[in-house]
Amino acid sequence: MAEDKGFGDKLKGAVSKGKGELKDQVGNATDDSRLQAEGKKDKAKGDIQDKVGDFKKDFNK
Repeated sequence: MAEDKGFGDKLKGAVSKGKGELKDQVGNATDDSRLQAEGKKDKAKGDIQDKVGDFKKDFNK
């Protein structure tokens, strides 16, 4: 998958963002600040992975 041109990173980013949003919402609903913080961290990680995917896509043009 060396020629995925950043698709793998963008996919990982989407999964991390989705997982983070779910944790954030469950933490909010259950008043669990630890779970909310984990969710925010996962969303930030997803944003970074998404940007890495964009960079790889642009770099490999």
